[in-house]
Parts: sequence; structure tokens; C-alpha cells
Amino acid sequence: MSSAPVTRSRLRILAVEFIRFGLVGGLGFIVDVGVFNLLRTTIMDPAHMHEGPVVAKLISTTLAILVNWLGNRYWTFKERRRADMLRESIEFFAVSIVGMGIGLVCLWFSHYVLHFTSLWADNISGNVIGLVLGAIFRFVLYRVWVFGEHRVRVPDARIEAAGKTTSIS
Repeated sequence: MSSAPVTRSRLRILAVEFIRFGLVGGLGFIVDVGVFNLLRTTIMDPAHMHEGPVVAKLISTTLAILVNWLGNRYWTFKERRRADMLRESIEFFAVSIVGMGIGLVCLWFSHYVLHFTSLWADNISGNVIGLVLGAIFRFVLYRVWVFGEHRVRVPDARIEAAGKTTSIS
């Protein structure tokens, strides 16, 4: 019987993390889609630059990864963030780059293999299909590997402060 509350508690934590991940991802999505479309319709229009859609997606996704790292580190997985921020950020960006690759492959395949070259098709392949597949991949790896429970976490400032107060008395 004692395992039931633990299971509910873990499910609640997972649900909260998933919702926060979705909200952070939503902000990243706005950055990604906004920058992609701005670049794709201006200086990286395929009429001016053959590889423009892929380069625009590379730039927009890189900016979104930065936004997502900050949001996930300081909000989604704040209780799980690690003491070794450099290693955490390297692992986060490695997972994100693979996730970005998933989106880029979807865009590349649609644009250059299937020849669906409209702005609409580029958005569906890169910003819908690619982002959904990449988001599933990223959530699992962020939760299990980058911010996994087996990692050494940043000490909670309240616990540290309580410890200092106790040791002084």
C-alpha cells in the first residue's frame, strides 16, 4: 500500500515536468518558427540562396535551443539541475543538436527529395513533424540523461542556509 502514494507522487512530478517542458518548448517554438520564417522569407529565400531553408532552420533552432536550455535548467528541471553546469550544458546541447537534426532531416527530405518547396510545406515538415519527433526524443533524454536522478545536483540554497545557521549556533 505504501508504494501507491509514491507512484502517484512520481506521476504528478512527471506530469508537472512534462507541462513545464511543453511551456518552455512553446516559447522555444515561437523563437524557432519566428526566426525561421523571418530568415526564410528575406535574406535566406530559396530564390536568393538555394540552401536558405536549411540554413534558416539551423539558425532558428540554435536560438531556440538556447532559450530551451535556460527554461529547462531554471524552471522545468530546476530540482534536478546539476552542480556541473558545463557538463550539463554540453549534454543538453548534444541532445538538442540530435533533436535539431531530426527536424532538419524532415525539412531536407520534404524540400529536396519530395520537392515540396512552398513556405507552407517547409513549415509543416520542419516546424511540425520535425519538432514533434525531436521534442519526444529531447524530453526523454533530458529527463533520463541530462537531468537524470543519478546526477549530482545543485545544493538547495535553503538547505545550505539552514546548515550554516545550525553550525554557527
